[in-house]
Amino acid sequence: MKTGLYFGSFNPIHIGHLAIANYMLEFTDLSQLWFIVSPHNPLKKKSTLLDDRQRLEMVRLALEDDQRFRVSDIEFKLPQPSYTIDTLAYMEEKFPEREFALIMGSDNLKTLHKWKNIESILTNYQIFVYPRPDYSVDDKPLIVPNKITITQAPLMDISSVFIRKAIKDGKDIQYFLPYKVYKYIREMHFYEK
Repeated sequence: MKTGLYFGSFNPIHIGHLAIANYMLEFTDLSQLWFIVSPHNPLKKKSTLLDDRQRLEMVRLALEDDQRFRVSDIEFKLPQPSYTIDTLAYMEEKFPEREFALIMGSDNLKTLHKWKNIESILTNYQIFVYPRPDYSVDDKPLIVPNKITITQAPLMDISSVFIRKAIKDGKDIQYFLPYKVYKYIREMHFYEK
């Protein structure tokens, strides 16, 4: 079974994440998609992250009604900071019957050369890339073009940064989030300060 791995902080998960995930299942050869909640991306500041378990819970709430998706805390059990190659090695060992592929935004192509053991990732895994605002895929060197698939997913100009700032500014952003996630954020008063 070909399984897409959608890594992210999901700080918080929003409708843009879900639209991209839905696109990947409907317009690629993926059978299932797993949201891998990352406790700490080595290329991001940890201080901006909500607690790991709270972000995991928001993803669980967003996905609980759709069996095509799964949420995973697998990176919580691995050494920090999280490196994709280490997670992939662990996943291969734990789920040998699955073929894994990565899902990433075009903004990641800019820093792909900084990833730990990127040559191994590009040799052994297919990568599905979706467009991100202000990050054209045309001017990025693709090391192994036959392993990287640039998709025609719709451009989602929504970000977790935008969501967090809007909440802090007291804006009503309920339609940018799955309802259960919106309700949870309101109840817990996340991102208000």
